[in-house]
Amino acid sequence: MANLKEIRGRISSISSTMQITSAMKMVSAAKLKKAQDAIVMLRPYSEKLQEIIQNVNSSSDPDQVSIYAQKRTVKRVLFIAITSNRGLAGAFNSSIVKELNSQFQNNSQYEVEVLTIGKKVYDAVRRSRTVYGNSSSVYDNLNFDVVSNVTEGVMSSFREGKFDEVYLIYNKFVNAATQEVNTEKLLPISMPETVAEPQVETDYIFEPNRSEILDNLIPKSIKTQVFKAILDSVASEHGARMTAMHKATDNAQALKNELVIFYNKARQAAITNEILEIVSGAEALKNS
Repeated sequence: MANLKEIRGRISSISSTMQITSAMKMVSAAKLKKAQDAIVMLRPYSEKLQEIIQNVNSSSDPDQVSIYAQKRTVKRVLFIAITSNRGLAGAFNSSIVKELNSQFQNNSQYEVEVLTIGKKVYDAVRRSRTVYGNSSSVYDNLNFDVVSNVTEGVMSSFREGKFDEVYLIYNKFVNAATQEVNTEKLLPISMPETVAEPQVETDYIFEPNRSEILDNLIPKSIKTQVFKAILDSVASEHGARMTAMHKATDNAQALKNELVIFYNKARQAAITNEILEIVSGAEALKNS
């Protein structure tokens, strides 16, 4: 009977776990809709901003290249790694840490540092890597201005020559069940090469002037790119957690069913043993 009591305790424990995982799944599903809408609305704006910069820059003087587009001899590299502050999201966080470690190995000939956005990646690398900064607090009040302040610090370090290249590592949101680890260059920005093929020329009227417009658009584009990466990561986090909690609930239900069957069999065996003991005792009394 002690064994049956233990099994009942396990069944009760699994049932409690199922309630938690099911609730977390529903919460993530509700948050996913809002996060998905945010990234879907931002992507066209970011892409159009990049297109404008490329169009304006295509007719500019090649000698007047923005400081954010200047290519340098690479000696120092910064990676901005984006995860979440919480776990229980499957491989969402670990995949970023794995990609970051891979990038450290691939760029071992350079001085490499990392800016962490998310407690999970910070905890994973703070003892073994050079951490340029930790901006996990952006999730406390996530908006463009907060992210813009973080990005401005990175841009300032790039202008001062502290870093020659800057990369973003984040989970790109595809759908609720799929997230892709994405590594993309943030700085220096990539400008389209001059193409010899005839293209449709667009006549622009610049006010106040082309140079000043680029000086305003390029920093905004860089900040938007970082903000988009964080929104991608947030949507991916909720999708990954919803999927992970759905699988956890299903696995808990399967385990509970197995334990219930095992409990019923053990209970039947215990009852059978008790009946046999009673019959044996009765037979013993008759023969005495």
